[in-house]
Amino acid sequence: MEQLWVEAEAGQIDTVIIAITDMQGRLQGKRLSARYFLEEVAGHGSEGCNYLLAVDVDMNTVDGYAMSSWDRGYGDFVMRPDMGTLRRVPWQEGAALVFADLGWEDGSPVVASPRQILRRQLGRLAERGWGAYVGTELEFVVYQDTYEQAWDKAYRDLTPANRYNVDYSLLGGSRVEPLLRRVRNGMDGAGMYVESAKGECNLGQHEIAFRFADALATCDNHVLYKTGAKEIAAQEGMSITFMAKPNEREGNSCHIHISLRAADGTPVMAGDGPYGLSKVGEHFIAGQQAALRDLTLLYAPTINSYKRFQPGSFAPTAIKWGVDNRTCALRLVGHGPSLRVENRVPGGDVNPYLAVAGLVAAGLRGIDDELPLEEPCTGNAYATDAPTVVGTLREAAADWGRSELAERAFGAEVVAHYANYARVELEAYDRAITDWELRRGFERL
Repeated sequence: MEQLWVEAEAGQIDTVIIAITDMQGRLQGKRLSARYFLEEVAGHGSEGCNYLLAVDVDMNTVDGYAMSSWDRGYGDFVMRPDMGTLRRVPWQEGAALVFADLGWEDGSPVVASPRQILRRQLGRLAERGWGAYVGTELEFVVYQDTYEQAWDKAYRDLTPANRYNVDYSLLGGSRVEPLLRRVRNGMDGAGMYVESAKGECNLGQHEIAFRFADALATCDNHVLYKTGAKEIAAQEGMSITFMAKPNEREGNSCHIHISLRAADGTPVMAGDGPYGLSKVGEHFIAGQQAALRDLTLLYAPTINSYKRFQPGSFAPTAIKWGVDNRTCALRLVGHGPSLRVENRVPGGDVNPYLAVAGLVAAGLRGIDDELPLEEPCTGNAYATDAPTVVGTLREAAADWGRSELAERAFGAEVVAHYANYARVELEAYDRAITDWELRRGFERL
């Protein structure tokens, strides 16, 4: 914080953004003058309306949340800055950003806050002397339309930045390199370790990869990157989407890699067993597999999420695990210290805090119950008769709501809160009249 004082007094930083992540995985918060932040907020926090964890994606107030409602008066919670997350945001002039944890006025945590949910699961790991290391791989589609133009077109007939499949294409990547370079350099300036950028399969689809880090830092970086990439695209007169399935071509995935390490950095999942796994590693993967349906709501949180799960699409349908097998929901990759499991279920719309919390909870279930690991899938998992990934948000919400694992790991309040989140989404979707219905029914029915 001392450096912030120096830069504020020199006029280099004039704005501090205090940010939380809402249920939908979006950054919310305030822009504060640097002086006010340093003198008043850094040590005490700043208030925000608790409806931020009780609204839908359109910011409509909705019923069913115990912690926030008209009956409770929509009071405040406190955003307490985590000063270890303070960093510059180079794509906004004179600005720094700090993440905050949410608490009530009496000092107790807001347990339904995504960042708090992840902290609780990481605390369970810490009790065993372990930490989780995570990497997230977000894909997105770039359009030459601005966000305002896309809105005016009802998000139809947009112009993708590439007209053909540019997976690994250096020529295709060069078409949008000015934008991608700005994003990479901006994230580097915000303290992230950028690894690479590459084209993907959908028209205008690309991915920027970042080095793994401890779980909480990765999730903080993930949501800042996602917001920052959109802001930079808007500054360039373009737009990008992280929707799981923006059209009928390949969707936007967010594969999540996770491994466990002891406090001294020793890998916990790697060992001298089959496939380079320790017994803990075997149980951890078995837990992922056993709990996947129960926790799918944390990995696939929207109606659109489930449109990705199509055979032969590189998005999984079978709840199988395999060694470097991209047809499986769970893929074991790396060797020795780099050994890790990749969950291929999440899409670009995922809330990383909730998803990683789910991965930790599932793995701990496997470890605690010493679940045996089945043999890996060595062929095409799409063609097996294995149990399948949940097919709809409605099914996922039902599985979540009756899950003993979810209630044991997260508590009844969190389970009820996110069950209500799913209910609100489903009711909104059920009321909507879609383009598909109009095209099929307006004249011909």
